[in-house]
Amino acid sequence: MSLLAIPLLMMSSSGVLASETSFSTRSAISFNAYLTQLRQEANALGIDKTTIDTAFPQIKRFKQSTPSKQTPNLPASLETYLPISVSEANVITARAYFKEHKDELERLGEKYGVQPRFILALWGIESNYGAHTVSYPVLSVTASLAYESREPSIYKSEFFAALNILSQKRMAFDDLRGSRTGGMGQIQFSPSMYLDYAQDGNSDGNKDIWNNTLDALASAADFLKHRGWKSQETWGRQVKVPQGFDAKLASLSLKKTFSQWSGLGLTRFDGSALPARNDMFVSLIMPDGPSGRKYLIYDNYRSLLGWRNSDYFAISVTYLSERLK
Repeated sequence: MSLLAIPLLMMSSSGVLASETSFSTRSAISFNAYLTQLRQEANALGIDKTTIDTAFPQIKRFKQSTPSKQTPNLPASLETYLPISVSEANVITARAYFKEHKDELERLGEKYGVQPRFILALWGIESNYGAHTVSYPVLSVTASLAYESREPSIYKSEFFAALNILSQKRMAFDDLRGSRTGGMGQIQFSPSMYLDYAQDGNSDGNKDIWNNTLDALASAADFLKHRGWKSQETWGRQVKVPQGFDAKLASLSLKKTFSQWSGLGLTRFDGSALPARNDMFVSLIMPDGPSGRKYLIYDNYRSLLGWRNSDYFAISVTYLSERLK
């Protein structure tokens, strides 16, 4: 997933290694000493020596990457968050780009099995259609995050993934740029996501998610494909629950059929009956608790959580996708 969720990334789907210490490396050694440790680990991992010798002298402490600075103050609820993340200006821009890139998006949809509106919505939420990208050296960012973090495993994994991007001759040190959390390009891929899912969308021999929109959109689609996206299904729906409903039933770990949820009193948001089908098992979520919005979510929603494990992120993407229908 992206380092922002890390998303971002963020973030990455990697777990924390059991051997990691529970305190920040910063309290024990200097950053230069920590880089020496990372270099030794890179050698042990078998990363190309020329890459190591070229990259490490260019890595600098990046203080803006302090983990405490990576968690923004979010609005208190989806009612206040969605109008910001999916503004009317955002929707207007999305519709314009949808029209402009219609043929390309349809080709990507057919190739990867992902509806075009979701591909475009991801692009819009992650970088405002490529307009909001920042350019910091990813190796410096991820090394600094690992150094500052109390649980550095995720950031170390991304650091070594970035080294592998260089070792595979995909780009030079100065071209490997990203955000303060290491999210790269127009879709804010983490380095590990880039290695696993980056695509050459325009068949020019490159996988340039920074400057080539087709490469970025194809890469996003490939990620969702490998996360089990189902092209014949949507993401979910907003619903209503009856008074006195047991909020403990709202859990990603609990799945029921539509008929079972109907039997518990759930309806569509407009009060009409849920679909009369028993071939899908779906979950109820309440991101803001019993007093907030309620959603029945499907497997495609779970694929979005694989990108960034945040209901606010996933609902922003799905809401924008609905505005494109």
